[in-house]
Amino acid sequence: MSAPSEPAEPSAGPALELGDNPAAVLEAAVWAMAALVSTQRQALSEPLADALLSDPRRTEVLESVGLVRRGPDGYVFHPSLGQADAATAGSAVEAKLSSLRQAVSAAASDTAGTPEGGWGAQSDEVLLNQGRASAATGRALAGKVVPRLAGCAERLAAEGSRVLDVGTGVGALALALAESLPATRVEGIDVLERALDLARAELAAADPAVAARVSLRLGDAVDVSEEEAYQLIWLPAPFLPEEALAAALPRLADALAPGAWLVVGTNPAAEDALRRSVGRWTAVRGGGNSFDTARMCQELEVLGLVGTDTFPTVPGGPVLVAARRPER
Repeated sequence: MSAPSEPAEPSAGPALELGDNPAAVLEAAVWAMAALVSTQRQALSEPLADALLSDPRRTEVLESVGLVRRGPDGYVFHPSLGQADAATAGSAVEAKLSSLRQAVSAAASDTAGTPEGGWGAQSDEVLLNQGRASAATGRALAGKVVPRLAGCAERLAAEGSRVLDVGTGVGALALALAESLPATRVEGIDVLERALDLARAELAAADPAVAARVSLRLGDAVDVSEEEAYQLIWLPAPFLPEEALAAALPRLADALAPGAWLVVGTNPAAEDALRRSVGRWTAVRGGGNSFDTARMCQELEVLGLVGTDTFPTVPGGPVLVAARRPER
């Protein structure tokens, strides 16, 4: 078992130098993020160097925050602006757009705390951005994590194998799993009917052979009652309220076949006060919880699951925690 990382010590000072006009600095930071997302979106369809050259003023904003600098042979950009493949890059852009749109929604809200309805209060655009971003996690789960889980790949290669996608949203992660695991049937559940409507539209636009192995239903993780039914269960823990998460975990453990794996998405502990506080606020606004990776490892072991291991995704991104039900 790989030991979870210890939370970083709180930073001594603020994460940003705000100067005498902090509101102006924060506003400019929002525009810097907009410049980054706009550039990365353009780079989905053309070389990043061309995207940087196409809008010098936008690129100047990126230079001002250290993401781009001029070299003797053109622009040199920060490694974080590059992605391993087009699909991963597209998912990263969708995630940033979702975050920006949620921030605008929070700024326009007349009330503090959780908006009425949690994720249900978000626009279709936010749900689609957030859901499509999860496709990268699905590909990482199928391609990088499953092969490292004892017996998991063999189970999922058997005809009739079943995967449960909790909180399927718009179905992007379920589709990514079905595409990567051709013998497997993926069952997506979600508590939000509107998200499932969007998911059905996404399935209709997908490869019919892949979409045929994805089923969707309205359902809550706390109501999962099947026993020993699934060879793999995916749980995006940050999106569940703490009470619901505590109630769902034993149900999901019981739904695993003996020797099968539960993989849980968690948020790593942030290294600075700004990201920690933003993470807690966004979790509450989305109706979720602030469990970090270390706590989730402990919860799974208390349930009696074994073989706990952790798998980072991208720098600063989710950490996947895996544990399996013991064999009989």
